[in-house]
Amino acid sequence: MQDNGLPSDRLAALAVDIVSCEACPRLRLYCRQVAEHRRRAYRDQTYWGLPVPGFGDPAAQLFILGLAPGAHGANRTGRVFTGDASGDLLYDVLHEVGFASQNTSVHRDDGLRLINTWISCSVRCAPPKNKPRPEEVAACRHYLERELDLLPNVRVIVALGRLAFENALAVMKRRGTKPDGKQRFAHGAVIPTQPLLMASYHPSQQNTFTGRLTRRMLVEIFHQARAALLTERASAQFTAQSL
Repeated sequence: MQDNGLPSDRLAALAVDIVSCEACPRLRLYCRQVAEHRRRAYRDQTYWGLPVPGFGDPAAQLFILGLAPGAHGANRTGRVFTGDASGDLLYDVLHEVGFASQNTSVHRDDGLRLINTWISCSVRCAPPKNKPRPEEVAACRHYLERELDLLPNVRVIVALGRLAFENALAVMKRRGTKPDGKQRFAHGAVIPTQPLLMASYHPSQQNTFTGRLTRRMLVEIFHQARAALLTERASAQFTAQSL
């Protein structure tokens, strides 16, 4: 059957597929258990408890890839990086740099709008101790591939954390991009894939409390991402004018 849907329609259909996924029994069981036995601070709330799809601007040029939903963050709210300390920092930074309409992300209907940006996760279900198994990452990878296929304007991917970086790199290689040299994770690393792949430490409390990642470091990463987008846009305009 021919698919005549708009990109936003196909992204919505992908979200339905993600939310209904039962591919990883360990993760699905854990998410349900967390949703049933809620943290005391959220005892009066109904947890999402399902796989969490990405969200943002269907015309996005910037794609942000994280690790997985937080057990009491996105697994509770149903939106990526929403309702926990990692999201508090990330969206505050995105707002400062101009990629988000507000600096807070509390729940799915709080009015937050991403600007030229899409945010997603490598694994769509909250894993115990934030540690998905390799086979669980692999089982979820096709959703990331489909997501990127439906976001044709993406020019820069910012991977938050080693797992997201390695997962994005695996997808890039499967899509035909084979960058030269070694592709080791390091904060600030830039890999000349297509789209361009940039690496950052994950904005987890483990990293921020120890000073491994500061707010300023994260701000600089997204300023670099914005600069890369502007450089590519200028190059494309110059090429078009030269034809």
